Amino acid sequence: MKFLGPLESQRLSLLLETAISREAQMWKVHLPKVQPNQDVGISPAQRDEVIQWLAKLKCQFHLYPETLALAISLLDRFLAAVKARPKYLNCIAISCFFLATKTIEEDERIPVLSVLARESFCGCSPAEIRRMEKIILDKLNWDLHTATPLDFLHIFHAVALSTRPQLLDTLPKTNPSQHVALLTKQLLHCLACYQLLQFKGSMLALAIVSLEVEKLTPDWLALIIELLQKAQMDSSQLIHCRELVARRLSSLQPSLPPNSVYVYSPLKHNLVACHVGAFRFHLSSAAAGPVSKDNRKPEVPAKGPTLLPRCRPATGRCKQVTAKRKVEEMEVDDFYDGIKRLYNEENAPEGAALEGKAVSACGTDAARQGGSMSPCPPLQPVSVM
Repeated sequence: MKFLGPLESQRLSLLLETAISREAQMWKVHLPKVQPNQDVGISPAQRDEVIQWLAKLKCQFHLYPETLALAISLLDRFLAAVKARPKYLNCIAISCFFLATKTIEEDERIPVLSVLARESFCGCSPAEIRRMEKIILDKLNWDLHTATPLDFLHIFHAVALSTRPQLLDTLPKTNPSQHVALLTKQLLHCLACYQLLQFKGSMLALAIVSLEVEKLTPDWLALIIELLQKAQMDSSQLIHCRELVARRLSSLQPSLPPNSVYVYSPLKHNLVACHVGAFRFHLSSAAAGPVSKDNRKPEVPAKGPTLLPRCRPATGRCKQVTAKRKVEEMEVDDFYDGIKRLYNEENAPEGAALEGKAVSACGTDAARQGGSMSPCPPLQPVSVM
């Protein structure tokens, strides 16, 4: 049931107060553990890696984001209470994932344990997962219902939209559900960062909301201060959390690699004999652009000027070619290799003088088709797998 006006505000305030009270009972200050031997304790990199693996399982079995958020919360709570070895990490993670699935999902969406153990490639049997479930439940006192960061994200987002209904006016093609789905993706990406464990889930959710609200409205600071007061949080910790979250979310932005490879695919030309023995150039259907993965067909044609080869210089009219070997048809790449030597263009004065006469001869139409004669082809970035 959806409440309007003051009723909705009161309901959201009650949900936020209940979630904060529940978090205060469950959450403990994170103390980084320095292990001299990696075989003794689970390293931060191993923890982040197993969470990324759980995120893939969530997509593979088409489960809710709330399930993944609860599984990560159970995993962190258990690892904070028990000194586990890395060889048991997969079994612990898949057991927390299965417990979260049975807690959040509907009965028809819960995967069969044998199927989950087989298709997840966890390396554990269903019996081992059941035994690990009992261990986790005993250590967590059979209390799996906790306020996750995703719960706070939904509450803060609803409070922000209820107090600022015009918040999404700058995003006309985005409704509230799509917007909170985008924030959920950012939150799940941040949950796989060991460095952000030092903050409460409510602080992490508010940091993500504040970074998004800052881009949507000029008076974002007043809104965040209201949320800070309702959540009873410290502003200095929020500033520190925002900095780390912004650095973490920067990896989600697609960017061009620093060592981009540029590939030029030149135009193909055919040499056709004129009536007096000279050669003309005819363009083929190929165009300049980045080469596709199969190296056969360009993907995007270049928009800049193309580089056309020039026919042999002639005086007045085209003369018959006197080269030792006759060229009937050849690719433009092969033609470029000997163009200067065959046409004596290495001599600057003579080549420059003859060049003007060549354009007025049989190569005039080729120059017209090519447009400007740029010495450098346009470059387009391509992704190299």
